Amino acid sequence: MGENERQDGLKVANKEQYLMVLGGPGVGKSTFLRKLGLTALKGNLNHNQMPVFIELKSFQSEDISLQQAISRELKISGFPYPDNLLESMLSEGKMLILLDGLDEVPSNQLNTVIEQIKDFCDQQSQNRFVASCRVAAYKGGFNRFTDVTMAEFDNEQIEKFVHRWFSSKMDIDSGTAERFWKLIQLSENVSAKELAQTPLLLTFLCLVYDRSLSLPTVRSTLYGDALNIILKDWAAEKRIKRDPIYQGFHADLEKVLLSEIAYKSFKADQLFFSEQEITERITVFLSDTLDAPRYLDGAAVLKAIEVQQGILVERAANIYSFSHLTLQEYLTARYISKKSLIQELVSEHLTDERWREVFLLVSGLLEERSKELWLVMKHQASLYTEAPKLRALLHWTMELSENSRPSNQALASRAQLLYSASASTITRASDIARDIAITSNRASARAIASVSDIARARAIASASASGIASGIVNASASARIRASDIASARAITSVSARAIAIARAIAIASDTDTNTDRVNDYETLSRELEELQKKIPSDQALAADWQIFTNWLMETYLNFFQLDKKLVMLSLEEAQTLEKYLYAVKLIIDCKNAAVRVSRQQWEVIESRLLTPQ
Repeated sequence: MGENERQDGLKVANKEQYLMVLGGPGVGKSTFLRKLGLTALKGNLNHNQMPVFIELKSFQSEDISLQQAISRELKISGFPYPDNLLESMLSEGKMLILLDGLDEVPSNQLNTVIEQIKDFCDQQSQNRFVASCRVAAYKGGFNRFTDVTMAEFDNEQIEKFVHRWFSSKMDIDSGTAERFWKLIQLSENVSAKELAQTPLLLTFLCLVYDRSLSLPTVRSTLYGDALNIILKDWAAEKRIKRDPIYQGFHADLEKVLLSEIAYKSFKADQLFFSEQEITERITVFLSDTLDAPRYLDGAAVLKAIEVQQGILVERAANIYSFSHLTLQEYLTARYISKKSLIQELVSEHLTDERWREVFLLVSGLLEERSKELWLVMKHQASLYTEAPKLRALLHWTMELSENSRPSNQALASRAQLLYSASASTITRASDIARDIAITSNRASARAIASVSDIARARAIASASASGIASGIVNASASARIRASDIASARAITSVSARAIAIARAIAIASDTDTNTDRVNDYETLSRELEELQKKIPSDQALAADWQIFTNWLMETYLNFFQLDKKLVMLSLEEAQTLEKYLYAVKLIIDCKNAAVRVSRQQWEVIESRLLTPQ
């Protein structure tokens, strides 16, 4: 099957002994793991194993081991002598271990938890393991695991979800599902349609449409509308008798409380909190709120929020968390925007991927003030360009890119050049540079097509310790549109089991112009690559033959782009600086795309200064 071809998740889980499920926020990773566990309990998987679902965010200290966590789950489920049972079942290979939310492990515990998982998998290799993690937070390193990405909903799945959501007799009689489905497909609702591809956001869309018969197109607006519905109408929807506590504790006051709890716990990298701790936080908040009714009790407020709204939930005995990380991120962003903590957010968390969604939501919540966020981010990112090698690379991109282009195309050109410069040496940096080129070229249909060629051309050479990394060398040129020139090659893996992609997909794309010299250059490069293609060593070739071929390819590439080899051979510290800078630039662009309104003039000023030496 092709790399991007959709496959049935249960079939993949049946096939792979070690599976890493990746995806964006709200895409359904946890739901998939739970479904996998239920399917195993019903005996509908190929392997007769007992599933155990572990929330990795519960690993708050070094005292908790993975085996202890599994044993505790068995005890909670009522199994007698859980430790003995676990030992027996592990030795017989009878366990299906479901590890949910690697990205939600506290930062100070992450390395310890990763090592625990890897060691446990090595020791209990006769069992099966499925883990989940957000794509943005995944660093790799799980050599046993096969990485798969949760596919977003397609049209058929969205339509099916909508009809199941609006399935009451009243909705069927009034054709609510059909009206929602027709509305979401209108051209003016293209942004809402994109949101609907994510299950959690589609749930929010259905909630909002059910109340307002309209569709928000900005994610932060959608979260805000959904939260209002949960706070005000969720209990009524569930037909739960409203607690008298809400006679004085109105929704606006509750949002302030929840935002404060969310922000302080997220900043402390705390996703779980004890009942005593959160009750004390609520009590302090109420005592410090002049217009809060005096009869309100912290414990009673906590219980009402849990039972009637489901925003805070009890995960284990006396241990609470937000029901979904996305809600905590939204409430954290709300607190930052209300308290004007932009400078603090950027200076402390600009390149911390755990805060990525918070940045996007803050940009939306700031509405027309979002420009303030982008400017602070740009200033903070520019500090990385003080590194001499990075400054030299940016000067190189400026010299080769055409400054006469519109700003969005100039930025894409600079990003593509950085992609080419880093593609053979710095994997992650080149990926981010490619994404910047794609994202910043939305306005040009031709440019989108060109950069898509880059994405399709991307070929990662990877293999085990003694294997040969496979790839392709392909070259093509078009004097008319010069869509792209691509080169990627097999590479040799080191004996340390770290597969090194010496040659990766190399591509460059640019718009049509009348510069025949540059067209001829591309044709020359294509001919040279076609000649190199004939010299690809066989699979039986010696390592020295592959090294010679790799050097040929590298020299061809460096000569074409007028690159000094020293400029792209970065130290670990220099590579990390480039990666952080590119991550920050990509985040600025994503924040612009998440905003409610973007001033063309203001954005062009910011965009013209991205990926340029300061």
